[in-house]
Amino acid sequence: MIDPRDMDHCTKAIRHGSRSFHTASMVLPKRVRDPGLALYAFCRLADDAVDLHSDKSGAVLRLRDRLERIYEGRPKDAPADRAFAAVVDQFDMPRALPDALLEGLAWDALERRYETFSDLVSYSARVASAVGVMMSVLMGVRDRHALARAADLGVAMQLTNIARDVGEDAREGRLYLPLEWLTHSGIDSEAFLANPQPIPEIRAIVGRLLKEANRLYVRSEPGVRKLPMDCRFGILAARHVYAGIGTDLAAHGHDSISRRAHTGRTTKLHLMGRAFMKTVGISLMPQSAVLYADPLPEVAFLVEAACVRPERVSSWGDGRSGAFIEALAQLEYQDQHRRRVLYADHLKEAK
Repeated sequence: MIDPRDMDHCTKAIRHGSRSFHTASMVLPKRVRDPGLALYAFCRLADDAVDLHSDKSGAVLRLRDRLERIYEGRPKDAPADRAFAAVVDQFDMPRALPDALLEGLAWDALERRYETFSDLVSYSARVASAVGVMMSVLMGVRDRHALARAADLGVAMQLTNIARDVGEDAREGRLYLPLEWLTHSGIDSEAFLANPQPIPEIRAIVGRLLKEANRLYVRSEPGVRKLPMDCRFGILAARHVYAGIGTDLAAHGHDSISRRAHTGRTTKLHLMGRAFMKTVGISLMPQSAVLYADPLPEVAFLVEAACVRPERVSSWGDGRSGAFIEALAQLEYQDQHRRRVLYADHLKEAK
């Protein structure tokens, strides 16, 4: 069980750092809400550790070591680590899922860009769908089809985040829009980063991202029927609150450069009302055949990792460990190079 003091720390971290999830989590049953908040707190810590530090390579490598300690049963003496270790132990969380998140953060540290939409979905699978699949595990759901729909929801949410943050990311030198979309629209990526403006072509790309997100939001809904009855409203609430960000973007001409889309308190309450009505409808209507759609190719490895209870020592299957290790090896090289440069500068100053 999670120590109450660690749980209080995680709750406060999510209340201030992820308001949309905190709002939706309030209607989840306590048996899911508490480990869910602990999970999100650790994921948020991981994301901030990379996003907010100049030494991004070192940050990811430190997270790798912390995750290793968690799975060895000796977490770092920090609230989020202890709480997540309790979650891993209680729910037998497959190691491949947080490893996928770590790989996505490694891609961020490497400042990877995404040539195709499929490449972007692969990134979204790691930083978002992995979390959605972990939430399903917390609910006791390991049905392959339900997990595939949870992964759809994760990708949809991440695409919404990317659409909302185009301007903010560009001003920080980050670019997540598919490069082939930019090229097709006649946009030079470096010129855009140097001077991000809400030109019609960029707005059209934002709209295209949201269209893909909306398709996946709809595709994810049949999976809710496979969740425990008392969890359905919370997940649909999260789905509608996140999709509401896209609705706000659309209402302002898909401009995510000069303004940041948001959903206010009144809007959130309205969206949660819609989620409640849909919860009732899903429970009464026959099961949609969409539930049985194959998982997106980019998320299939997450579904396979979670649909059976794994051996605690297992991690990445089907050859994916090689790509994961390669990403971490690149970060090791960058970190060592940075240290050599700093040491050389120190010697120069000493002379």
